[in-house]
Formats: sequence, structure tokens, C-alpha cells
Amino acid sequence: MADCLICSRIDMISAGTNPYFVAELDTGYVVIGDHQYFEGYTLFLCKIHECELHLLEPAFKLRYLEEMSIVAEAVHRAFEPDKLNYELLGNGDAHMHWHLFPRRLTEDNPTHPVWWTDRSVMYADDVRPTPERLTAMKLQLLDALNTLRDRK
Repeated sequence: MADCLICSRIDMISAGTNPYFVAELDTGYVVIGDHQYFEGYTLFLCKIHECELHLLEPAFKLRYLEEMSIVAEAVHRAFEPDKLNYELLGNGDAHMHWHLFPRRLTEDNPTHPVWWTDRSVMYADDVRPTPERLTAMKLQLLDALNTLRDRK
């Protein structure tokens, strides 16, 4: 899908040009979010361009949900938040992708939903990780993910 942002990001992963790419799983790709207002913000991009869970083949859907749970646990282990927020919306980008937002009690409004955060703050240039920080975050997350995958 030429006009799909998620498909474009997956194409970048395939081409080796997505700097936020962490790992490929059976059903999707793990990436660190471009902006890190919520430190550890991670996405899990579905390999299939589909807009609803119920449209996936049953076996793929179950595996996708299982892997999302593994990714979420890895995010929790890697970044040690007080709480994780999970989102699968699809209103803006109709290609299924999970948003995993680590939440901390030290935030200004830790009980507010992430979408109450001013977009100009949440997507400000100063919350983009430096290349060094991005590398460190990717390694932290990959290490946690590999630990969980190895326990099978």
C-alpha cells in the first residue's frame, strides 16, 4: 500500500533503513517510537496490512496477540515503567499496529490517557532520542525480548 505509513515503515525495515527497528517476530516488527516523551514507547507493526483484528486468519490472530503480549512484557522489563498503556486504534493509520506506552508515576499527569498530552509536547523534537540513546534503547529492548523468547 503506497499511501500506508505503516507499510512504508515496514518497507524501510526490509531495506535496512529504519533506524527504529528492533526485531522481527512471526507476525510483526518491533520498533522504538520516533518520539520518546513516554520513555520506552514501542510499536508492534503487523506484517499483514489489515485494519481489524477479526479480519485476520484465526491462527495468525492468536499468534499476533501472543507476540504483542511478549513485546509488552519485554518493554516492561527493559524500561521498568509503573504501568503500560496498550493501544490498537487504526483511525489514523488503518494498518494494525500496537502502541505500547510505558507510564510512570513521576509524569505530570500519570493517570491521564496519553492522548491528553499536548501533541506539540509529545512530538517535540527534544523528545526524539539521540542516536546514542536510540541504540541503547534498542539494545535494552532486544535483550529483554530475547530473554523472553529463549524461555520457551
